[in-house]
Amino acid sequence: MCGIVGYIGKDNAKDIIIDGLRKLEYRGYDSAGIAVIRDGKLEVKKHVGEIKNLENYIGDDPMTSNIGIGHTRWATHGAPSDVNAHPHYSMDETIAIVHNGIIENYHELKEELIREHGIVFKSETDTEVIAQLIGVIYREKKDLLESVYAAVDRMRGAYAVVAIAQDEPDKIVAVRKDAPLIIGKGKGANYVASDIPALLKYVKEIFLIENNETVLVTADKVTIFDENRNEVKRDVFHVTWDADAAEKEGYDHFMMKEIFEQPKGLSETLNRRLDETGKIVLEGITMTKEDIEKFSKVYIVACGTAYHAGLVGKYIIESLVKIPVEVDVASEFRYRDPIIDENTLFIAISQSGETLDTLAALREAKSKGARVLSVVNVVGSSVARESDDVFYTWAGPEIAVASTKAYTTQLMCMYMLALYMGLEMGTITREFYDQFVKDLQAVPEKLEAFLKKIGEIEDVAKQLYNREQVFFIGRGLDSAVSYEGSLKLKEISYINSFAIAAGELKHGTIALMEPGTLVIALACQDFLYEKMVSNIQEIKARGAYVMGIAKEGNDSVAAHSDRMIYIPQVRDEIVPLLSVVPLQIFAYYVAKERGCNIDKPKNLAKSVTVE
Repeated sequence: MCGIVGYIGKDNAKDIIIDGLRKLEYRGYDSAGIAVIRDGKLEVKKHVGEIKNLENYIGDDPMTSNIGIGHTRWATHGAPSDVNAHPHYSMDETIAIVHNGIIENYHELKEELIREHGIVFKSETDTEVIAQLIGVIYREKKDLLESVYAAVDRMRGAYAVVAIAQDEPDKIVAVRKDAPLIIGKGKGANYVASDIPALLKYVKEIFLIENNETVLVTADKVTIFDENRNEVKRDVFHVTWDADAAEKEGYDHFMMKEIFEQPKGLSETLNRRLDETGKIVLEGITMTKEDIEKFSKVYIVACGTAYHAGLVGKYIIESLVKIPVEVDVASEFRYRDPIIDENTLFIAISQSGETLDTLAALREAKSKGARVLSVVNVVGSSVARESDDVFYTWAGPEIAVASTKAYTTQLMCMYMLALYMGLEMGTITREFYDQFVKDLQAVPEKLEAFLKKIGEIEDVAKQLYNREQVFFIGRGLDSAVSYEGSLKLKEISYINSFAIAAGELKHGTIALMEPGTLVIALACQDFLYEKMVSNIQEIKARGAYVMGIAKEGNDSVAAHSDRMIYIPQVRDEIVPLLSVVPLQIFAYYVAKERGCNIDKPKNLAKSVTVE
């Protein structure tokens, strides 16, 4: 959510910053801006809308400067507009800042600045309060680093703030609390950003900034301080993937590229962790049999797509490990005083590893003694760093806002974790374990074959794209996948989609069935087949149009469906790894037919760093 880029060095800051902001467009934004210090004077240019609007506004002006900061904003306080866009600056126009996050006490700070210092505010944002506060303090201290420290002492909330001062054109000051921030280490130049893709073109050596740390950045040096102003020595993190991994490679959209990358992601996530005997070796996870035996309960906590992966995780862990599992939405978890102690395993799932609600829930669980295991895609992310054990998904960079390959690799992690725990606990036999692993190993090849039939799903989407209401139904694991399929459709096509366990239809939702109502029915588990056929008959009797999804060879659903999509044969427990893919593809083509912005859907952000 929002993007930050800063640069100080020998080259023209404007070009580097705008290029970096483009690499962060996937995070979601509604306006963009840049601030530089040119010829001893602070200059700010910003514009509502896409980055190209900002470029058109700047025109041929090179804005020549060796220092600058830029931002893509996703509105929280104040509607999208030129004046609400970042950077914001002090009333005397000598201090400029960009900010990700939310300042919870901005209103009282704003009132104080108006009352006691005569500050006149231009925007509706909480961010301008930071700029004005630093500006007021700077009048006395005449030192940007000290002024940022003093301002932070007054602020409550979550933030990554990056500041420059007209009178100190040789430094950038940045501070982080509960919002991602990294520093790129260059030669004669250094970089600031909210995410690695912004910097990949320029540097591969990154400093990962921890919570409550402040950074002083010059062209030649990066100095990190803790909250007590002690200098911190930090090892460099070496990025192993390159900029090409974040490019479309001939696909129309990142989302479709990432759908096709799922076989590779699943194979990498699984096969890299198998030893020569086929046993799962989980690097980064140190849980012993004794540790697992202590657990009386497992919480899986996540948001959005990751939450849906958790629903599958609950099913498979309870089935293979025989430990009760509760799945919670992270935004609600810590507000209900959950029962947690040292016998609790807390599993946090997050693609970015920076999801603020998930981080807050993790900290709550850890404070009560739980062991924390995280499933994340981004190495060195906040969730990963604050966990006791880390399970990386190895999906590679995911750029499209609507998650695809991160979800399926999260599922793979859930299966592997359950198998690992089940074998340690003796709740599954080695024979069962070995066969299950072989079945998982077969999934990438089966998915590759399925993806060759993508045209069939495109044809269905072209027929059905104009529906304004869609229902997804399923039972068991199909129900969990239905929630994810529904989310994908509403995220990128803006269709009002709704998922429900099929057995619950008769308890209210069937009242909404009318002639022509589109229902996507997942019937991919053999032991629930007859039950699903009965549910499909119920809605067909009310005139619904049914698109069925089933395994190849299972023809009884087709007799009651208007259109069918078949997935390859797999064991029931691992159906979600395959059954979700036609739903991803269907959502993609429906959105394409409707002319939607697939990679950057309206109002959404890739990394949600505010509550």
